[in-house]
Amino acid sequence: MSSKVIQTTEELVLPILRNKGLELVDIEYVKEGKNWFLRIYVDKPGGVDITECGEVSEQLSEKLDEVDPIKDPYFLEVSSPGVERPLKKKEDFENNINQNINVKLYEQIDGEKEYEGTLKAFTNDILTIEYKVKTRKKQVEIPYKKVAKARLAVVF
Repeated sequence: MSSKVIQTTEELVLPILRNKGLELVDIEYVKEGKNWFLRIYVDKPGGVDITECGEVSEQLSEKLDEVDPIKDPYFLEVSSPGVERPLKKKEDFENNINQNINVKLYEQIDGEKEYEGTLKAFTNDILTIEYKVKTRKKQVEIPYKKVAKARLAVVF
């Protein structure tokens, strides 16, 4: 059921986002405690503001009411993914070359299941990440299919 809700929501929200020049980052339909949440994460270069999120929420709410894909009560949330936004699609990696990222893997590469460093390249479905070990810089090549989770990472 969850995947059907996500698919229907994506079909409804994409035209709204295109009209506003916004990008769909992610959709979640999750139960937390007794409550269900339908979360839509949107972004654009320079970030989104609360007014844009509110407009998307109002328009999407109308469409969801018409189609009614969710029978149980739920909370609709539309927000920015934040500074540590997830990287889900190949385009996300292509658009974030030279950015600091955190990547968790399905299986180890060079004895590690997690890397954080600068995304130097994304070519032929291979991420090249430059990271530090003490004072030395190293590089690792990670096949896209081995990425379990990835996000931008803030450097302090």
